[in-house]
Amino acid sequence: MPYTMNHQEVVSRTAAHVKSLCETDSTGHDWWHIYRVWQTAKSLAEAERANLFLVEMAALLHDTDDWKLAPNTNIETMLPNASGWLESINLSEMLQHEVLHIIKQVSFKGAGVETPTTSVEAAVVQDADRLDAIGAIGIARAFAYGGAKSRLLFNPEGQPTMHQSFDEYKQSNGDTISHFYEKLLLLKDRMNTPTAKQLAQQRHKFMEQFLEHFYGEWGAKR
Repeated sequence: MPYTMNHQEVVSRTAAHVKSLCETDSTGHDWWHIYRVWQTAKSLAEAERANLFLVEMAALLHDTDDWKLAPNTNIETMLPNASGWLESINLSEMLQHEVLHIIKQVSFKGAGVETPTTSVEAAVVQDADRLDAIGAIGIARAFAYGGAKSRLLFNPEGQPTMHQSFDEYKQSNGDTISHFYEKLLLLKDRMNTPTAKQLAQQRHKFMEQFLEHFYGEWGAKR
């Protein structure tokens, strides 16, 4: 049967469910990351006149099957955690399909991989997630993830890799500073919506300033 709750009840239940799944995460993909993406996505949805319910649901569920946390999940074909939750709350098949379709378009897949969006809703959620990957919070999250995965802060003898496929990107285990060049510094120019493009400018500048200070303290260049 289709859902009987109103949209706000569905969103509230989904938020509580996702919080219970990831509130102890230490990789930078914790509940507060989800919360920030959710709130940013709502703001972008209003500015872009996107469907707020679809945006909220996709933003809340976007990391429940993330390949970084569930390495055996194929996000291009299967989203067992997100789809299982949507089915459990009896959301209509049409809405389930739309939410899952948005989620599949969120992830960054490598410097050389195009990640186009097919709707304003997908553009909004992708932008919200990417905004949380840059700036001060993005820097903190990058090092939290690197530490959780036992990666070096910086290898002055190494070089960033501009991954040309999703599989290549997933197998990368380079140092965290390389990740700035492989992903974070690329995101400013890959935002979709006018609002996100504007927000990304200052966050990008802050990352450049951080790197300048980092290299100065290290006594190295890249």
